[in-house]
Amino acid sequence: MTYRDGRFWQPDVTVATIVERDGRFLLVEETSQGRLVLNQPAGHLEPNESLLQAAVRETLEESAWTVELTGFLGAFQWRAPDAAEGGSGRHYLRFAFIANALQHEPERPLDAGIERTVWLTREEIEASQDRLRSPLVLHVLQQYWDGNHFPLSLVGQLDQ
Repeated sequence: MTYRDGRFWQPDVTVATIVERDGRFLLVEETSQGRLVLNQPAGHLEPNESLLQAAVRETLEESAWTVELTGFLGAFQWRAPDAAEGGSGRHYLRFAFIANALQHEPERPLDAGIERTVWLTREEIEASQDRLRSPLVLHVLQQYWDGNHFPLSLVGQLDQ
C-alpha cells in the first residue's frame, strides 16, 4: 500500500519497558514536538536486533539503567493524529516488556531529546496524563497494573 504522496506505508515498530522499583516506575522526560513529555524508556527496533535486545538497549540509552527483561505485556497499535491535528499521522506497533532494574550508570549520556529520568508512583503518573507522550504510555501501564503479564517465550525470533 502506498500513500497519495508515493511513500510506502510502514508502521513504526517500537519497544517500551516497564520498570518498577519500590512502588515507583522508571519514566523519561523528553522533548517531543516542542513539549516536555513523559514516556517509558522506548524506541525503535533497529536492523539485525531482536525485540528483546531492542528493549534492553533502548532502556539503557534513554535512562542509563541496565535492565533484565522478566515478562512481556503485549503488542499495541496506535495511530498518531494527523498533521492537521498537531501529530504525525504515523502508525506505531509497540511491543511492551517488563524488566528489573539492575544497575544505574549516572555518568552515561542519555539519548538526544531525553532531559532526565524520573521514578514516579502510579498516582503521580495518573495525575500527569496530560504530559504523557501518547496514549500508549498509560495503556501499557494499565496492562501491567491489571496483571496482564506473559512469559518472554511469547516473543520469538527466527534467525536466518
